[in-house]
Amino acid sequence: MLKIIDRYIIRKFLTTFFFMLGVIMILATVFDLAEKLSEFIENDASLYEVVVEYYFNFIMFYANMFSSMIIFVSVIWFTAKMAQDTEIIPIWNSGRKFSRFVRPYMIAATILMLISLAFNHFVIPRSNKTRLAFEERFYRNTISVQDYHAEFPGNQVVYFKSYSASNNLINNLVIEQWNDKGEIVSFIKASTAENKAGSDKWVLNNYYKRDVGYPTDRIEEGASMDTTFQFGIEEMATRENIAEAMTYFELKKFIERERFKGSAMVPMYEIELYQRTSYPFATYVLTIIGISVASRKKRGGIGINIAIGLGIIFIYIFAMKVTTVAAMNLGFSAAISVWIPNLLFSGVAYFLYQKAKR
Repeated sequence: MLKIIDRYIIRKFLTTFFFMLGVIMILATVFDLAEKLSEFIENDASLYEVVVEYYFNFIMFYANMFSSMIIFVSVIWFTAKMAQDTEIIPIWNSGRKFSRFVRPYMIAATILMLISLAFNHFVIPRSNKTRLAFEERFYRNTISVQDYHAEFPGNQVVYFKSYSASNNLINNLVIEQWNDKGEIVSFIKASTAENKAGSDKWVLNNYYKRDVGYPTDRIEEGASMDTTFQFGIEEMATRENIAEAMTYFELKKFIERERFKGSAMVPMYEIELYQRTSYPFATYVLTIIGISVASRKKRGGIGINIAIGLGIIFIYIFAMKVTTVAAMNLGFSAAISVWIPNLLFSGVAYFLYQKAKR
């Protein structure tokens, strides 16, 4: 059962967190608007589109992304303030254990962690679909792809020289169909190809088609042909942040398909998937570090606690970047790489926790 001191700390934790979150998101929105306002005006974006479709989802995305860091700073801030105002000393004098003092912090951290976990896997991806669609319409550069090569399910190999979303045309498309014995059974080549939006229907221009096999070998040529394939252009011409708009189950399915195709982007998609879980769980680690650092009154006041906290955040972010690069370029497991910073800082949290108890 929660006591008065528990409710007091939980209330301080949550109100400080949401206050800091609000301030930081307001500043982020102002800076982003200052940078993109001219493009919004130039492309005739309406007020509704800018506010509702873009900035509402912009705030949701970045607020959730940086929530663990903001939780850390919030814990240090209000705990250091309590220590400076000698609110914590009576708790020690009452004979309570340090672990009992930590309990309301962990309750509040669990509430925020569960919210972040649900948002990461299911709410934010749906929100990102609207935000990314807005970005495509109003200020992102046109998607283009060069020298594409991939294998699709059904032993179908696809090549093309180039693609530009500005005219929705593929240049020099080649599609090979192989059987399970490793023998080619059909071959299609087109000077240009166009995928009809939102479908698997294609138009091939100046095409050459050959069905291989004796005695049924057949060649067909023509100026234009309507056909269907088991893929659309959206699978071949995508931005790196496409995974941000997929829920947990959609992303799992997408990763399996990209792995089958031999995509070099699979590690990045896996990092996106695993970070959605590792970031919320970092809340526990950073909360314990924050309590341990800020629960003792220091000669330098709150400022020294904030300085220590910011230093730890920078090291944590650096560790995340290093392990992410290792997963992308050195072949490290994405799951292990994403969780390494949490494991390392768990050791730091344990050391500081034991020191604070004394």
